[in-house]
Amino acid sequence: MAKTAPAKTAAKTSKAPKASPAAPVSVPEAAAGPKKVRVHYLTRVEGHGNIVVDVEADGSVSTCRWEVPEAPRFFEAMLIGRDYKDVHHIVSRICGICAIGHQLASLQATEDALNINVSEQTHILRRLALHAENLQSHLLHIAYLVLPDLMGVDSILPLAATHKDAVLKFIAARRVSNEFSRLICGRTTHPQRMTPGGFTMFPSQDELVSLRGMLKNSLPNLDFAVDFFAGLMDRFPKFERETEYVGLVSPSEYAMYWGEIGSTKDERRPIRQYRNMTREYLVPTSTAKWTKNQGESYMVGALARFNLNAEHLMPKAAAAAKTLGLKKGCANPFLITIAQLVECVHTVEESLQLVDALLARGIRDEAPAKADIFAGRGAGAVEVPRGILFHAYEYDEHGRIFQADCVIPTNQNHANIQKDLEALTPTLSGLTEKEMELKLSMLVRAYDPCISCSTHLIDARGLDDGARSLVRFNRK
Repeated sequence: MAKTAPAKTAAKTSKAPKASPAAPVSVPEAAAGPKKVRVHYLTRVEGHGNIVVDVEADGSVSTCRWEVPEAPRFFEAMLIGRDYKDVHHIVSRICGICAIGHQLASLQATEDALNINVSEQTHILRRLALHAENLQSHLLHIAYLVLPDLMGVDSILPLAATHKDAVLKFIAARRVSNEFSRLICGRTTHPQRMTPGGFTMFPSQDELVSLRGMLKNSLPNLDFAVDFFAGLMDRFPKFERETEYVGLVSPSEYAMYWGEIGSTKDERRPIRQYRNMTREYLVPTSTAKWTKNQGESYMVGALARFNLNAEHLMPKAAAAAKTLGLKKGCANPFLITIAQLVECVHTVEESLQLVDALLARGIRDEAPAKADIFAGRGAGAVEVPRGILFHAYEYDEHGRIFQADCVIPTNQNHANIQKDLEALTPTLSGLTEKEMELKLSMLVRAYDPCISCSTHLIDARGLDDGARSLVRFNRK
């Protein structure tokens, strides 16, 4: 397993370190001889991904490849024949990080197919559930997966000695997100309480008051994180590549749970037209499908959401973006992490408003809305930590699935990762192999890829007709 080379070690202080410029992305003095970068498998990401790069002695790039060798996962096939009441629990197991988001997209798709209308209380609770998950995942990525690269260490563990106060604040903020998920969904991952048409259990009034206090108390820790990372901005590589940004959009809010499919280079579309935007295709180096829309690739995730919806950020989140120097139109993929930090502040602010709304109206013990079972099709989409997630189902007249499709955010980002690597690699030809490996690894890590969740195909070439008929994943 390849390890990334450490950058310069930051000053040993728990406060935001003074920004000392990291090695620039491009160095004029090229080391003699060809260079090879072989990362098998990339560390501090979920799943298995490889970086393969060859730079010739004259600085030209002969190979630049992002590979996904992860074994395929067959969740869509597992859904075939399942009753509509079971589907959301099955798909929540697609991911241990985005379990809530998968369940919410699934519920939206089922309710769209079966014409189930949920109450305002259910809508508020589901938005809170999604906020809880995004806060959980973003803080994990920011503090545990990206920060070590910026501080010149291999993991967060050495920072517990050199920056103890900062690490404790990050841990405290993430502990709030775990408790947030438990209070709304029944536990911290693979939620239990959500069901088609509503919830089976509800947080009590006292639990909501407790949650409100925890969220409010977490804001100083997030303020600290913003100031801390503001002192590290010079350590992010200076690299930009124009691309298309895709995500949920709304005329009235920073869209996360509901909206239309928006793009910086295309017209808006309703969720049911998601295939006209995702345009999945296959590549020989990946067990995950790739996507493209107007160009050869597009980006989803926190930076895409920011570029599409920044004007709808909550006040403290907008101030955080200003402090961090993040502006709408940012084309530096390394700053996905910074957009995630801005979203953490937004999430807490909006969650406080949603909790206040529930407390004002009083939590009600509502029965889930009933479904009239009939054949139908539906689609759902929510913004999970890594970007817009689509689920689409077709049900028969007995309420059982006979067709299922899941389009994962990382699946949508793979082509953009490849294009970013192709653009970045030539600028690194003057670096050593270890320095190149670090910069390329940082680029992929910035996307916070959930590689396992994105693998939804197998290569059926060479199989006989009977075996091929069992493979349901390359149907589009």
